[in-house]
Amino acid sequence: MTYTELVQKIRDYTEVGSEVLTSTIVNGFIRDSEFRIFRETDADYSREYATSTFTANNKYLVLPNSSGSSGSNTSRRALIVRSVVATNSSSIQVALEPRDDTFITEYNSSGTTGFPKYYATFREDAIEVAPTPDAAYAVTLDYVYTPDGLSATNTTTYVSVNAPELLLYACLVEAFAYLKGPMDMYKLYQDKYNTALQGFALEQTGRRRRDEFQDGVLRIKINSPSP
Repeated sequence: MTYTELVQKIRDYTEVGSEVLTSTIVNGFIRDSEFRIFRETDADYSREYATSTFTANNKYLVLPNSSGSSGSNTSRRALIVRSVVATNSSSIQVALEPRDDTFITEYNSSGTTGFPKYYATFREDAIEVAPTPDAAYAVTLDYVYTPDGLSATNTTTYVSVNAPELLLYACLVEAFAYLKGPMDMYKLYQDKYNTALQGFALEQTGRRRRDEFQDGVLRIKINSPSP
């Protein structure tokens, strides 16, 4: 489903034209809906990685798309850090362990330097590690970013192509809330959204992240009456 198709469907389903549901208002529905889907599912389409390098005697590492970032994907701002993997002096990759920032502060209070073992969120655009790096170790960040939204210039997205019904129902929930009724239609599309979201989440966190050889075929319990 393209941007133009979605806009027309919103107006058709609500039976309200562009004189009320202007492009500005509909764009707001779409973006609010995209953020809702993004926050309510742990989907693969918003995963990315970037490579960077620690600076010797500096415990902070700026995340991608932040001031001073040297990551490989600087156009995609890191929202959630999923993992941090550093390469030691023997060219072995080691995953750093997540800790609370108070732990990092206490660990580094002694002034110890070396190959980093732990990391924590320092602020929205940086992490801090412990011990403080004693050399410029290479590092790879796996993270979640906020995907570009559907618009007149970005005519398709992963969700609009692969889960068009989910995006449509989310937009209709926004539209009927804006139009203040009828309430039964609002509830109808809220229920449809919840059902579509469950299917999308099952696909993303279940089927896409399973190996049938290792995990077997995904099975869903179906309630049936006792014989």
